[in-house]
Formats: sequence, structure tokens, C-alpha cells
Amino acid sequence: MSDGGNGPRATHLVPPEAWSAEAVDIEGDAYRHLFRARRLAVGDPLRLVDGEGRSRLGRVAEVGSKRARVETGAELPSMEPALRLTLIVGALRPERASWLVEKATEVGVRRIRFLATERTPRSYGGGRLDRLRRVATSALEQCGGARLPELDGVHPWSALEGLWPDPGERVVLSPGAPSLVSRAKELAAAGEAAALVGPEGGFTDAEVEAAESQGARPVGLGGRVLRVETAALVAAGTLLGLC
Repeated sequence: MSDGGNGPRATHLVPPEAWSAEAVDIEGDAYRHLFRARRLAVGDPLRLVDGEGRSRLGRVAEVGSKRARVETGAELPSMEPALRLTLIVGALRPERASWLVEKATEVGVRRIRFLATERTPRSYGGGRLDRLRRVATSALEQCGGARLPELDGVHPWSALEGLWPDPGERVVLSPGAPSLVSRAKELAAAGEAAALVGPEGGFTDAEVEAAESQGARPVGLGGRVLRVETAALVAAGTLLGLC
């Protein structure tokens, strides 16, 4: 299937189990967004993704009153960064966590891990986690990426060692430390990296020492004091912008 020189202007997430089908049906909220708000019509191309890194071309074949059918076609580039980046973030207030998940998905973060710390002993219930996953899905469809970030609930501090990708480079954001920019090319070239960020009020000295004992090198983002979600996004943009 050729796109006829008119590339897709919208993206739809297809369940992985339906990826091999010759056509997919779209209904519900996705139908209303694509065929009522975006006004896609028969013949329009559509980017289909599976949330696991695959992308293919689709073309609208039918549009009904509540459902549309899209025929599937050739593979498309995933548009995912080469660096597999994990953000490990001190647990945020729910509305700020949603903002971070949205923006981190857009720039191509591979995993987002939330961490309870001495100064932010939060947890998220199942409903909150479902909400964050819906936010990630919407962001993925908006940006045209092909892979949803891995998301789970808030981990206890004692679980930190198991949250780092292994192998992979590790950094912890720390005020006054050498600039992340000075190490960005090295980290981006590693293929796998993780940044430990936050929380509100900063890590305790003991927490920083624990992260360093696990191989995380301190890096800074300049002299300004940034909110947790801002610091996480700046770090992600600095690293993924090189990929």
C-alpha cells in the first residue's frame, strides 16, 4: 500500500494481538477523535502503531456512524530514539505525574519508574496507574511514536537497585554536580541509560550516597532550582535530543 505522497496526519494505537490483521476497526473515543474531531475520511492514510515499537501504514476504508475500518499496509519507521532511557523519579503529586508521563512519552522515554523517598512517601492506586497509562496512550498517538513507555506503581526506596537498567549508564541529578551536558554524548552513545530525579525537597544525603554506591554518577542541570517534572524532562530532552 502506497501513501500516494500524502503521508499520515494521525496515529492510532492498535492492540498487539491485532497487529497482523488485514484491517482494524476503530470505535469509541478513538473513533470520535479521529473521525469526528480530526475528520479523517475514506482514503486518508493513518499511522498505526502497536505500542511495542512497530509502525505501519493504514488507509481508511469505511466510515460508519460509530465505527470505521482501516486497512493495514507496509511497515513505517518507528521514529523511536536509539537511546533506551529510563527515568526514575521521586513520586509526584498525581496531576504533576500525569504531565510528566505525557511529555516523557512525547520525547521517547522508554521507562518511567516512580520511587517513594524519605521526603515523598507517596503511592498510587490502581486507578491512578490506569489514568497514567491513558495519558501515555494519548501522548503516543499525538506525537506519532510507536512505543509506549513502561509504567508501574510507586516502588519503595529499597527497590532502587532493581530499577536501574543493567547493563546501562546511571546518573543522579544533584545540584552543583558537573553538567549533564558534558556527559550527554557519552550517555547517548551507551544505548541504555537511566536518570534518577527528584524528589520535591531533594534527596537526603543518605539517598544520594545509596545511588552513588549503585554506580550512579552525579550530574547537574545548571544553577536554577527546577521542579521535579521539569528536571526530568530537561534531562530526557538533553539525552534523547542527541539520538
